[in-house]
Amino acid sequence: MEKYDVYGVGNALVDLEFEVPESFFLEHDIEKGLMTLVTREQQERLEKVLIDAYGIKAKSGGGSAGNTMYALTHFGGRAFYSCKVANDATGKFFLEQLGHHNINTNVNVNASENGSSGRCLVMISPDAERTMHTYLGVSEKLSLENIDFETARQSDYIYIEGYLVTSPNAKAAVIELKNFAEKSETKIALTFSDPAMLEYFINDVNDIVGSGVDLLFCNEKELKLWAGTDAFDEACKAMEQKAKQFAITRGADGALVYDGKNYIPIAGNSVKAIDTNGAGDMFAGAFLYAISQGKDFESAGKFASRSSAEIVTIYGPRLSAERHEFIVKEVFG
Repeated sequence: MEKYDVYGVGNALVDLEFEVPESFFLEHDIEKGLMTLVTREQQERLEKVLIDAYGIKAKSGGGSAGNTMYALTHFGGRAFYSCKVANDATGKFFLEQLGHHNINTNVNVNASENGSSGRCLVMISPDAERTMHTYLGVSEKLSLENIDFETARQSDYIYIEGYLVTSPNAKAAVIELKNFAEKSETKIALTFSDPAMLEYFINDVNDIVGSGVDLLFCNEKELKLWAGTDAFDEACKAMEQKAKQFAITRGADGALVYDGKNYIPIAGNSVKAIDTNGAGDMFAGAFLYAISQGKDFESAGKFASRSSAEIVTIYGPRLSAERHEFIVKEVFG
């Protein structure tokens, strides 16, 4: 069996992106900067408003872990991805994107159930902040039967996205996967994914964190929400009790990474940001690629910071293959 650098599990979503003015969120009573779960009917109503007023800026495969696996494979890593899609046009589009980008999967769209695959409306405001309204569709039903335990065991890392805590089925499945990983001595990486997961689902997040993880990704806001403090240093100390190693992104200020012994500040990269959708996913994908190639945390942090700075300069959560290759050569030679 092929060995993978990372086995990812997450929600399969197709992103539709729109540029909107700041006033849009107030007009439509939308909480800016967060991911909000909506029904299919709510999403369709909002989508019509967005298309009529602004038109679609970008369409791509999405989902937090899916974006991370995309980045990892384009940098040269080996990834396997488990998710759940319906036998519909959206599901086929999502899987075509995986196949085109060398991400292996155990999902067969032709054997998938009827229904709707997950979609995400991504609203980009003038300050480059992303706000998302997500309809999970059949992804909400992700369960143990969608997990390939043997492939997970053959991987260096299992990567779990925090968004899965919103579904009881998915949450139960990844807790079982995490328990399996601990018994088989496979490392677990977790991303908090979004501040909303810590504001509205913190108990569920902590159920997945459990006794701890090997590597955790989050941004500064998510860290403080999780730790229940506005003191950054205090929040980091709390995280040391639950994650052997971690990486905290800090926007334009770069990142702070902890290798299990030392804290290493990572400088930011000066760019003109137009769309922050996928920045955290890119950071995780680049970081996981770098450490899978034997790089230390400082080198991995610099590479991830450079990569996530690049993704915010374009619309959509995924760079072209050429840009990935360029960044690898630029940073690692």
